[in-house]
Amino acid sequence: MSIEVGSVVEGIVTGITNFGAFVELPEGKTGLVHISEVADVYVKDVHDFLQENQKVQVKVLSIDERGKIGLSIKALQTAANGSQAAEGAPRMPRRAPHGGRDFHRGNRPTDPSFEDKLSRFLKDSDARLTDLRRKTDSKRGGRGSRRS
Repeated sequence: MSIEVGSVVEGIVTGITNFGAFVELPEGKTGLVHISEVADVYVKDVHDFLQENQKVQVKVLSIDERGKIGLSIKALQTAANGSQAAEGAPRMPRRAPHGGRDFHRGNRPTDPSFEDKLSRFLKDSDARLTDLRRKTDSKRGGRGSRRS
């Protein structure tokens, strides 16, 4: 079986790095599943989703002129979820990216009022100006000193 863009192949995870996982494919070739292509949710650590010597199904995303093979596990998961939804099976609940709040479900946090925002801005601005004056005055020899 030749490896072509768009094909689905089975491989074995040979190495895990902080940017993804290397997968050994048929014919002795190796491809990379980038951390962004491991799962539908935010992946902080690839070890949470994959282990070495694990068999995985991957989709071939790209093959560049140097022979580097880009792979995806996420593409197969979204395709599987899409076909399940078409069959009437329950879908996985949608999660907010990066563990943030999901503003579409009605749990929107209350925004601070304009006065609160203005008060915070003025306080931060005053603190920064005071810090800046303190640093620049010490370089000039202090407040009110004259050069002779």
